[in-house]
Amino acid sequence: MALQVCSNCHGVNGVSVSPVFPKLAGQRKEYIVDQLTDFKTHARSDPNAKRFMWGFTHLSEAQIDELAAYFSSQKPALGESGDQSLIGAGKAIFVSGLPDKGVAACVSCHGQHGEGMNQFPRLAGQHADYIVKQLLVFQRDTAQRPRGEVMKAVCGNMSEQDMRAVAAFVEAFPPETEAAANPPAEQ
Repeated sequence: MALQVCSNCHGVNGVSVSPVFPKLAGQRKEYIVDQLTDFKTHARSDPNAKRFMWGFTHLSEAQIDELAAYFSSQKPALGESGDQSLIGAGKAIFVSGLPDKGVAACVSCHGQHGEGMNQFPRLAGQHADYIVKQLLVFQRDTAQRPRGEVMKAVCGNMSEQDMRAVAAFVEAFPPETEAAANPPAEQ
């Protein structure tokens, strides 16, 4: 039942078609558990959290764990490729950060291939518009995202153009990079 409700916005396999709703397929299980817990307790208070997710206060810890296990086990989908110059600038930020602005490299927490690590989410293939929206929330008001202190420090000095560039890169994550992160199973 809960999965049916989730699929209305996030897609049956966790591949949302709307940039309003994040793609959950292949997302880190730990991250999904943290986010669903924050929605359940109303700790995450960004406007879309209130609008779409606060109604899930009835989920048990076991249901949260089952949903996280399901979505994390789904095959992630790549996003769309966009403006190559923007993607190139985003790749530089993702890999090296912006040392002159004190912005750490995204790979430090989100992995070399954007696959995420532990409680840090998968970014590869995520909707660029969703990424920008979240970076702005982190930059402006971490009270809306209780686990966002690290990101406030990271994106505090980023311009909106910097955010758009890194978001364009992670949405279009090059297929050869994705293949390196998920090699085919040996026969």
